[in-house]
Amino acid sequence: MAMDIIQDYLSLAMQAAREAGDFARAVQLADLTITTKTNDMDIVTQVDARNEQTIRDTVLARYPDHVFLGEELGASDEEAPANPGQNVVRWIIDPIDGTVNFAHGLPIWCVSVGVEVNGIVECGAIYNPNLDEMFSVRRGHGAFRNGERMHVSTQANTTKSLFVTGFPYNVQENPDSVIEQFNRFLNRGLLIRRLGSAALDLAYVACGRFEAFWEVGLSPWDTSAGQLMVREAGGRVTHYDGMDYHIYKRSIIATNGLHHDMISGVLAEH
Repeated sequence: MAMDIIQDYLSLAMQAAREAGDFARAVQLADLTITTKTNDMDIVTQVDARNEQTIRDTVLARYPDHVFLGEELGASDEEAPANPGQNVVRWIIDPIDGTVNFAHGLPIWCVSVGVEVNGIVECGAIYNPNLDEMFSVRRGHGAFRNGERMHVSTQANTTKSLFVTGFPYNVQENPDSVIEQFNRFLNRGLLIRRLGSAALDLAYVACGRFEAFWEVGLSPWDTSAGQLMVREAGGRVTHYDGMDYHIYKRSIIATNGLHHDMISGVLAEH
């Protein structure tokens, strides 16, 4: 695939993410129609679906043969998402990552758009309209925040590091022992945050604000762009078992590389 076409995909992803994010921010404090999905904590607003459809329409106007996988509208093609056919370009969309925050007027959310070509994420954008921060990435060409190249943190001291994690919506069922795992980190006296937006968590690891992020139960639209940002910024991304990260699998550890083994070890404790 010619490199100029990848750049065009990236430019379009950035444009679509910005337009969707600016629209959502403009209406955030208006009356929202809020419904639930898997349980009372897993909510969605009318803006989520509107944003995803708008992003799809923006892409289709230029590339009518491309396909989509999104949080609200699902997959547009018949191929299983994890088994794409040849010459498939799939746009992986989270129209608002951090919907609970968004619905409560909390300005910690973003729009994430990743572009997968024949099963490989080639580029992506994460836009935080609340801070006017555009995070962008292209495989083999680096990751950027508002045009400035990003690098992961070089902080190796755990007591001087800031970590971030998240919980699945069914946390009360304690899947994969997430409560015990979190307690083990707390018992080590680590500084841990929980923002409620996995895409932002990954972007913030990539730009050095966090030293590490871990979570289980995520979906491809949560991580497609962000995991590539961490890699391109010099970090390390795996599953809990240490295997190289794949967006269609459930767990993720993303770090500056200096705390990866520690986090993996704590997660593996029984």
